[in-house]
Amino acid sequence: MDPTTDNAGQTGDPGTARDALEALRAEIAKAVVGQDPAVTGLVVALLCRGHVLLEGVPGVAKTLLVRALAAALELDTKRVQFTPDLMPSDVTGSLVYDTRSAEFSFQPGPVFTNLLLADEINRTPPKTQSSLLEAMEERQVTVDGTPRPLPDPFLVAATQNPVEYEGTYPLPEAQLDRFLLKLTIPLPSRQDEIDVLTRHAEGFNPRDLHAAGVRPVAGPADLEAARAAVAKTTISPEITAYVVDICRATRESPSLTLGVSPRGATALLATARAWAWLTGRDYVIPDDVKALALPTLRHRVQLRPEAEMEGVTADSVISAILAHVPVPR
Repeated sequence: MDPTTDNAGQTGDPGTARDALEALRAEIAKAVVGQDPAVTGLVVALLCRGHVLLEGVPGVAKTLLVRALAAALELDTKRVQFTPDLMPSDVTGSLVYDTRSAEFSFQPGPVFTNLLLADEINRTPPKTQSSLLEAMEERQVTVDGTPRPLPDPFLVAATQNPVEYEGTYPLPEAQLDRFLLKLTIPLPSRQDEIDVLTRHAEGFNPRDLHAAGVRPVAGPADLEAARAAVAKTTISPEITAYVVDICRATRESPSLTLGVSPRGATALLATARAWAWLTGRDYVIPDDVKALALPTLRHRVQLRPEAEMEGVTADSVISAILAHVPVPR
């Protein structure tokens, strides 16, 4: 498909694409109240061809958020409920014997979609968790030695519950590092919760987004035009050095046993670039780096046990580093 034209044959220029992606906030707000930072994070991930880990207690609209995003972008979405007995083939697909043709045919799994919601990914064993690694990194699935490409765009939005650890399998650092962003979904403010209850009292059905008025306001062509524009966003040598200094400081922090890898530094540069473009600039400034540092880096560091016992968090360590690393002028 030509990335400069959308399904209606209209030109997908960068300005129009930015306006369309900005309209996502208002459209998703018809179904989800008060989660603008998470919406922005998901859009940044789509622009960077990355994946997102959503962390929040049950009932804060993580699933609804992904479904609303897919509806507003006119993308296909599938959901997998990760459980202890889920097998890798339940995610990727498998070969099925056809008695009529006496041959094996491939039956695609739910990973063959645009937005895959991996619900409670930490409730399934590492063997099944790892079935997503190839899909996330290579954007393909290999079954019986045959690689099968996934659709584009493709994003994994994995959720996990931060307060319930019994019967869970924490994601290893190597897999956490495959997620571009880790977004925390907070409990709503008092007014936002009142708005949620008011909507439900007026008949809002979270399972019927069409009735809620959520309509497509952007599409794959807009994403392609936006990605092309993001790739042209200027990054000065000073900004590159600033990102490197932040990441190197995490490796020297006395509160951390594991700092940010070069892959994490590359991710921070990419997300800052996407955020700069979304805010209307064709160049990156230090504030763009600061704005995306927490969601991009918080899952790429590991606290020392003694620091964790003292109440230190990954966010507090990264925030302290941002406050001390010299900002380029």
